[in-house]
Amino acid sequence: MVVDVVRGFVLVPGAGGQAWYWHRVVEALQARGRTAVAVDLPADDDRAGLAAYADVIVGAAAGLDDVVLVAQSMGGLSAPLACERLPASLLVFVNAMIPAFGETGSEWWENTGQEQAAAEAAAAQGRTVDDLDDVFFHDIPADLVAAAITVEREQSMTPFAEPFPQKRLPDVPIKVIASREDRLFPPAFQRRVAMDRIGITPDQIPGGHLAQLSQPDAIADLLVTYANPGNVSATRRV
Repeated sequence: MVVDVVRGFVLVPGAGGQAWYWHRVVEALQARGRTAVAVDLPADDDRAGLAAYADVIVGAAAGLDDVVLVAQSMGGLSAPLACERLPASLLVFVNAMIPAFGETGSEWWENTGQEQAAAEAAAAQGRTVDDLDDVFFHDIPADLVAAAITVEREQSMTPFAEPFPQKRLPDVPIKVIASREDRLFPPAFQRRVAMDRIGITPDQIPGGHLAQLSQPDAIADLLVTYANPGNVSATRRV
């Protein structure tokens, strides 16, 4: 008897936890004949920590026999925890916080030198980091910026206060995607953190920190390439 294997991409958002931020990538993957689901996290619930976020991710993947788990920004803190509980074949970080054992999300910023890296990149480009709309939305079409404002949700600090509990990241192949115009996590910063923490050089795409809104096709093309048979095994980190 032949059993159909249901493969799909599970897309984890960053701070604010809105599945909406992934909607253009969901559409792009579906147009390529792939199954994709975006996760809506309990971002504004002060009772919800990393374990609760992982529970929601696992629930969103119900019915999938083979999961490519994709995490953007803060999603990098919870996706690895869910990965160990899923039939995951690949973990992908997109402009993401790559965690370290025992480190809280709040500590991550200083430990990685993010503030200095962002400030240096801004100075080199003749801008400041004070305007958060400019940091996050500089490359996003106006209609999507307006829509983003309507779905914004306050991010609880509870998950940022919890030490990352895994001694190492899940034993699955891992890929890292970094945006060339990311003003929050500049590409040179992402290359350094990815190499230091998991020994991986990121693949670069156009766009800013929210590239899933501005460059959905670029992300979808890479994800499909990663998931093709014969490619996944070659992505295992050192």
